[in-house]
Amino acid sequence: MNTPSKQKRRRLPPWLTRRITAGRRADDVAALLRDLNLATVCDEARCPNRHECFCRGTATFMILGRSCTRRCRFCAVSDGAPEPLRDDEPDAVATAAARMGLRHVVITSVTRDDLPDGGAAHFARTVAAVRERLPDAAVEVLVPDFQGDRDAIATVLAAEPDVFNHNVETVPRLYPQVRPQAEYARSIDVLAVAARAGATVKSGLMAGLGETMTEVDAVLGDLRAAGCGILTVGQYLAPSDAHVPVARYVPPAEFDALKARAEAMGFAAVAAGPFVRSSYNAESVYRSASR
Repeated sequence: MNTPSKQKRRRLPPWLTRRITAGRRADDVAALLRDLNLATVCDEARCPNRHECFCRGTATFMILGRSCTRRCRFCAVSDGAPEPLRDDEPDAVATAAARMGLRHVVITSVTRDDLPDGGAAHFARTVAAVRERLPDAAVEVLVPDFQGDRDAIATVLAAEPDVFNHNVETVPRLYPQVRPQAEYARSIDVLAVAARAGATVKSGLMAGLGETMTEVDAVLGDLRAAGCGILTVGQYLAPSDAHVPVARYVPPAEFDALKARAEAMGFAAVAAGPFVRSSYNAESVYRSASR
């Protein structure tokens, strides 16, 4: 097998190409984020939907700094020495969300294994700040696993986010290759703890890493057993040649079939498609689950 640095990029199939158009609103969103010195997972993770979402006036805020303490081999977010927490970051996120007029605010973060609570209190402060500025907006958190610390999970849940999201990302067999510092069972437990506390629980998977459909079905079963009600599934795209290579580009029809299977298993809302990401169209996915 070639090493990742020597692997050639695979040509994208037609369904994964899209035309980028100019948009003044996207420029305004980018300028606002710069002015407030806020990071987004849209930028840091090189999301293919970034321009579309910015043009719609939305973004997913990434708190706790720009450097992650883990080195997941699918992710473009930088790893390295963690940054000091910004005391004003919760208010900055709330200010940005208010200026953008968001009705659904998604807050995620890097993983901060260096912090005693993994950043849970900072999450809670950010949720509270957004609620104060936008009392009618829904707030969704996309959290790390907090190393399974149930007190940290409880801290976030105490802030009463409308959606508690934690992504399992892939099937258990691929964790050593894709998420070597994570544990599948621990991620499932994080979701189960939140569900038992009465939260609306969401999780996501990447397709095209070499998983089998039998393995995917088993993960969906584990998620339902844990109380997960909202599911997202999208195509994995390698951020660089140094990341885990794409094993397969999944055709749209297979995403449609997976969505149908997941709905038959009892998920309240399922978004599945080549460009689907955890926070992509999060508001509409949440509203469909709430019907």
